[in-house]
Amino acid sequence: MSDRSGIEWTEATWNPSTGCDRISAGCDHCYALTLAKRLKAMGSAKYQNDGDARTSGPGFGLTVHPDSLDVPRHWRQPRTVFVNSMSDLFHARVPLSFVQQVVETMRDTPQHTYQVLTKRARRLRLLSDRIDWPDNVWLGTSVESVDTVHRADELRRVDAAVRFLSLEPLLGPLPDLDLEGIGWVIVGGESGPRARPIEPSWVLAIRDRCVEQDVPFFFKQWGGRTPKAGGRDLDGRTWDGMPPRRIPAIV
Repeated sequence: MSDRSGIEWTEATWNPSTGCDRISAGCDHCYALTLAKRLKAMGSAKYQNDGDARTSGPGFGLTVHPDSLDVPRHWRQPRTVFVNSMSDLFHARVPLSFVQQVVETMRDTPQHTYQVLTKRARRLRLLSDRIDWPDNVWLGTSVESVDTVHRADELRRVDAAVRFLSLEPLLGPLPDLDLEGIGWVIVGGESGPRARPIEPSWVLAIRDRCVEQDVPFFFKQWGGRTPKAGGRDLDGRTWDGMPPRRIPAIV
């Protein structure tokens, strides 16, 4: 949990669970796995459980944190909050009852806007008929290549105030990406010592489709050795499109 975030498309992060397992090519150079290893070495209490060495790593075993459920209730100023920047709320080992407790916190704090991003869009869809999503929750899924476009189809079947796609790290063109029912698109290149390159033509094709279909488009980064190495400029400007936040009426 952090009161502030350096991620360009959010303001704060909240991690009621930590840890995860790689499930697709977009996970190959996971920033959270690397960070968890460092936090474990520093003695951070949340990152002492090790995951399966084949898919996870030191400090990155899936762990739920009931003591973190109330954190957003103590934030007085409204925030846009990325939920589980260090995990996946729809990991198979996160119990439905815990997911429901997370949602209860979000419902009880309508001044905040929550961004829930998952690679496990099928489990999100399967559980969603047992979850009453409040209007201050945006639901998204990651799509990094043509092999994972099916996640967007699962997301489209979920009732949410905003459905969004994170195309990061974008690893190839997405010519068949369907934006029907999608309210926001984020695109970004990979960063880190082994960052895989991103082609401008991939980004421009997605940008053009968003503009044509009036879908807010956010270009996060070109990536490189560090997140900011390549900057954010696309076609001579930055693209910071976002859906409008729904501010609750004061009564």
